[in-house]
Parts: sequence; C-alpha cells; structure tokens
Amino acid sequence: MTESIGVSIADHVATVELRRPPHNFFDEQLLTELADVVTSFDDVDEVRSLVLCSEGRNFCAGADLRGMGPGGIRRVYRQAARLFTGRKPIVAAVHGRAVGGGLGLAMAADFRVAAPDAQLTANFAQLGFHQGFALSVTLPAAVGRQLAQDLLYTGRVVGGSEAVEIGLCDQLADDPRAAALAYAARIATSGPLAVPAIRATLRRPLISDAVAALDLEATAQAALLDTADFAEGIAASIGKRSPVFTGS
Repeated sequence: MTESIGVSIADHVATVELRRPPHNFFDEQLLTELADVVTSFDDVDEVRSLVLCSEGRNFCAGADLRGMGPGGIRRVYRQAARLFTGRKPIVAAVHGRAVGGGLGLAMAADFRVAAPDAQLTANFAQLGFHQGFALSVTLPAAVGRQLAQDLLYTGRVVGGSEAVEIGLCDQLADDPRAAALAYAARIATSGPLAVPAIRATLRRPLISDAVAALDLEATAQAALLDTADFAEGIAASIGKRSPVFTGS
C-alpha cells in the first residue's frame, strides 16, 4: 500500500485501488507503484485474483503528460509492460471515465465490469496524438480490427451498455466494484495452480505483442509531442471545444 495505491485482501481476492481522485491521472510513479503491487501477488498463495478499481469521479482519465517528454513516455510504458506480465487474473471495475491511457489501463486487465454511465474513449486522434498503453493490440483483440479502427480514428465515447455489446467490457453493473469482486471471487474458486497456467498460455501472444506495441507507440507519440496539432488538441480539450487541425 502507498499513498496512491490502496490494497485489501479478502476471500483470496486482492482489491487494488487507485487513490488519486477525482480523475486518477497516472504518471511514471503511479504506474511503477501499481506494477509493483500487481506483480507482488505473483507468488502469494492467498491471492488468486485481483480487482482493479479507483476512488473518485473517474476510473482513470489518462496520463499526466506535463513535462513527460519522449524519455518519460518510454519509462511510463516500461511500467505498463510490467502490468501485462503479472500471473494473477485481473478484473477492472470501470466507473466514470476511462480516457486514453486510462482505457489502456482497463484493457490490460483480463475482464472489465462497467457502470451504465461509464464513458470509455480512445481519444488520442482527437488530441492529434497516437494511441498508447498497448491499445494497438488490446483494442482489436477485444472488439475486432474494424471496430478498433472506428474507435481509434474517431476517438468517440462509448457508454457502458455499448461497451458490453461490442466486447469492450464483459459485464454491466450499477455497482461495478461489487460486481467485479463477485467476478474475481468466482475465478478464485477454480484451481489456484491451474488458472495462472491457463492464463499464461492464453495471454502469451497478447503479452508479447503488447510489449512490442508499447515500444512502437512510444516512438510514434514522441514524434507528435511537439507538433502544432497536438498543442491544438490539448488546447481544444481544455477549452471543451472541437479541435481545428492543420496537419502541422
């Protein structure tokens, strides 16, 4: 447990809570702490599954890019890669907004339970930016390439009900945290040796592709950081207006 990460364990389920309300923006420190916590349960027999959730208004509104720079992006994504390598299944409880890298964080989990009023968006193109957090891999794996293209090219917002319909999330629940805990508890009734072995087999291609994608995404994002379009995208987002891009 840290100032930004809360942890509790009950009935073989570890609840891991982001505590940077109201929006739970992440940076290198938060992802490092989160990866440390998630991987710390790899060899803890008491914990058989995890729930990833957040306090505050939103699940995660994305990355805090202030002063990050190209090197910072790569360091952040090195920690993101660690999240994919943990041995225990993760169920994410998504409430409020999961935006950009926040959606990427949710997609790193095995399953997602969404609130009806949840808003999920890969809004990178609307910022004049390239997608990150391995969404190049996890998004098409969940919804198919065609829908992934739609979500990435348009940056449109997906509500909780549609998220379940298209496979972006797995369940809809008025109380996503309680439903995620029930989901994780059900997983925890299965063989504690079998589940990590099954998961390792199923996720091996995803992990390999995600780690490779994180490197490519970091390069693409670094190339766009200093463009006028990215500056315009950020300004438009802050000003709550439509961006006017010039391709420069």
